[in-house]
Amino acid sequence: MSIFEQPAFPTYERQQSQGVDTGLDLTCSGMTLRDYFAAKAMQGLVNDGLDGMRIEHIDHVAGIAYRIANAMMKAREAEELKP
Repeated sequence: MSIFEQPAFPTYERQQSQGVDTGLDLTCSGMTLRDYFAAKAMQGLVNDGLDGMRIEHIDHVAGIAYRIANAMMKAREAEELKP
């Protein structure tokens, strides 16, 4: 699973086969962590104000939110790789 496909709110369920515990399996992935970060970034961008922005520019704002989310995902991965 790539860093961009990680679930934001994963749900795991203990699996068993013939009475033997086989570990945890992802049962519900929901939205991706990238989508969650983008939504939070978009909220901040919109909260900052879109004064005078035309509706045609909304796609641009969404693109910025995903670029912020991508940067957050890459920074998160870099932190996980630190010793």
